[in-house]
Amino acid sequence: MKKWLKYLFETDKHPHKGLYMVEWAMVVYLVLTLLLMLFMQTKIMSFEPMLWGRVRILMTTAAMWAVYRMVPCRAMLLLRISVQLALLSWWYPDTYEFNRLLPNLDHHFAAFEQSVFGSQPALWLHERFSSPVVSELLNLGYVSYYPLILVVSCYYFLWKFAEFGRSTFIIFASFMVFYCVFIALPVAGPQYYYQAVGLDEIARGVFPNIGNYFETHQESLPIPGWKDGLFYQMLVDAHNAGERPTAAFPSSHVGITTVIMFLAWRTGSRRLFWWLMPFFVLMFFATFYIQAHYVIDAIAGLFAGTVFYFLTGFIYDRLKRP
Repeated sequence: MKKWLKYLFETDKHPHKGLYMVEWAMVVYLVLTLLLMLFMQTKIMSFEPMLWGRVRILMTTAAMWAVYRMVPCRAMLLLRISVQLALLSWWYPDTYEFNRLLPNLDHHFAAFEQSVFGSQPALWLHERFSSPVVSELLNLGYVSYYPLILVVSCYYFLWKFAEFGRSTFIIFASFMVFYCVFIALPVAGPQYYYQAVGLDEIARGVFPNIGNYFETHQESLPIPGWKDGLFYQMLVDAHNAGERPTAAFPSSHVGITTVIMFLAWRTGSRRLFWWLMPFFVLMFFATFYIQAHYVIDAIAGLFAGTVFYFLTGFIYDRLKRP
């Protein structure tokens, strides 16, 4: 215990004076979206809450910086980074406030899904594999999203501290890139689009253009699965807390988990990597089993996560180079 306390609270002899890369990534995203807000000011319904939310995030970031400067140690650094990662849950629904103003594109994605698979896997998969065991395993995979991020981040902090800043930047910056895509690409996903169109129409292969329907609607289909399951209930609670008709393509759940798997491999701990692999596989299939995504969203998430991992790592290495 004393060893860990010393590890956490030993004063850093050369404290970082400015913002960390994770915080700079947040500032860049905040400024870009603020400019977009100002450009769309007359149309955005929640302009003031979005504006004051950004002010509070900047004030929180400044407060964390001040605390670290007063007590420069690993524990305070961990707090600074953790705050930014925790705020990702605030930034996610913020994307909806932008793309709700754009015409919905789900009809293109559902039609493409139909042309590739001859049907809508998100429509029938949960019916053909309705076993409580299958349902709970896939729900476990989906709700493991944030725990996987936590596990890998903590591993770097405790055992690969020299790369902690790089790994958390890659995770955070990858989220920010996904969010930029989501703002520009208004795809709600099956749970919302199927509800808006009607399941009978979807089953017949009819995918109408619903235009700006989601500007004023957020209704979704009930999440399929074994409703008495523990992980099903956790999934429903998470959905009710912050889900919006946004962020379907590409799947950030698959994409960020792909990033996590690359980071797990980079640790050199093959045990960690293979322990996480089952959750990664379950995550992939869960995205369309619970109707959150089309299959093409999940496949695109694999490619996007791979690209974002190497892109954000490259950016970090270039900017940190002396």
